[in-house]
Amino acid sequence: MTKTRLEAFSDGVLAIIITILVLELEVPHGETFAVLTPLLPAFLAYVLSFVYVGIYWNNHHHLLHAATRIGGGVLWANLHLLFWLSLLPFVTGWMGENHFAAMPTALYGGVLTMAAIAYWILQRTIIAIEGQEAVLARAIGKDRKGNISVLVYAAAIPVAFVSHWVSQACYVAVALLWLVPDKRIERALSERDR
Repeated sequence: MTKTRLEAFSDGVLAIIITILVLELEVPHGETFAVLTPLLPAFLAYVLSFVYVGIYWNNHHHLLHAATRIGGGVLWANLHLLFWLSLLPFVTGWMGENHFAAMPTALYGGVLTMAAIAYWILQRTIIAIEGQEAVLARAIGKDRKGNISVLVYAAAIPVAFVSHWVSQACYVAVALLWLVPDKRIERALSERDR
């Protein structure tokens, strides 16, 4: 089975997620900057989620570029990832609309945690098909960044009920950790091609 349809479908879903995110932003009534002030929490939530979708899109691209074979398990693992990412517009809207209140912030972290776990499952499913000597398995290695991300997300969920700002800082910190595209796969592919 080729990966072309999987890539096209995933790209389409991620594009729709970004579209829904921006459509959730309310257009203010008025023509001064003052009317934008109440929309600032929703806009900041949108920016954070846009960055996260961009991070997943970028890393998903690299992941599938390294894959040579796709099976049914990979298709389901990919759908699992897309399911959790498709919830981002809902939790983003709820969090922004309620000015980063504890419960919406915690649920946002829950969705980020599950998306990170789903991405890990997708990686492992591809590696199971290709073997431990495949480019992807060598590139990912122990996946410290991925493991740290899941731990920070999971820790930020209960922290949201103590300080939602600390929880938000955790989400931003993980986004900053991944903002520079992961070069491990690119390095492994260039080593293979030498």
